[in-house]
Amino acid sequence: MKDKRILYVSSEVIPYLPETEISSMSFEAPRMVNNQGGQIRIFMPRFGNINERRHQLHEVIRLSGMNLVINDLDMPLIIKVASIPKERMQVYFIDNEDYFKRKATLTDEEGNLFPDNDERAIFFAKGVIETVKKLNWAPDIIHVNGWLSSLLPLYLRNYYGNEPLFNTAKIVTSVYNQDFEGTLDKDMQKKVLFDGLESDQVKHLKKPDYVNLMKIAVDNSDAAIIAGDNIPEELKKYLAKLDKPVLEYKNREEFATAYKDFYMNKVLS
Repeated sequence: MKDKRILYVSSEVIPYLPETEISSMSFEAPRMVNNQGGQIRIFMPRFGNINERRHQLHEVIRLSGMNLVINDLDMPLIIKVASIPKERMQVYFIDNEDYFKRKATLTDEEGNLFPDNDERAIFFAKGVIETVKKLNWAPDIIHVNGWLSSLLPLYLRNYYGNEPLFNTAKIVTSVYNQDFEGTLDKDMQKKVLFDGLESDQVKHLKKPDYVNLMKIAVDNSDAAIIAGDNIPEELKKYLAKLDKPVLEYKNREEFATAYKDFYMNKVLS
């Protein structure tokens, strides 16, 4: 992995949010690459329940300040950064007062999805890409984790399809057990089409449920990883039919060797 550049994009990362499949692997995989001489960048949303003082987040003025257009509205992008203690790994946080200030992640106290999660996903995808452009950091691999990150492959391959910084980057999407019931906003497809994408590129968003969001992600990726041992049966069948590399589920004891081999011999080969 020496000198390989890997961009990790995740909805959650420990120690900033509680330990889950996603937050754990979004920490362990970058640490593995970092320890083997690779270069990594980690991006996640700056949810309002992340303690900025305890984790020493601070705004990066030179990266903040642009506006992202979401469904015809200008939404300011704020970038914050922190370092994971003892690991020499920096995490970049995508922030916006309207989308991420509330003291919760993806659901309210009753467990209901926030009604603007679709716009938050669009903002997160665009925010990551625009920030990496400002950093002028060309990744070899972009590894996507969590359904809130699922639009990044779609936007990277289409909306930003001619961006030279990402021309040779390979996209990997991990599919986890962590899903959600119901659907995101019924107008999600229209909001993505507003950005000039074609209808056939977003056909799955007619019903923006968990399975269809992950289908959109893997359709626009170069490879996929089954990162949960109990993903929905429909997704198992969909992944089995893909004409691209798919890594079967590996537990935490096995993943390091398997991921390294997958990155080097399947994704980058």
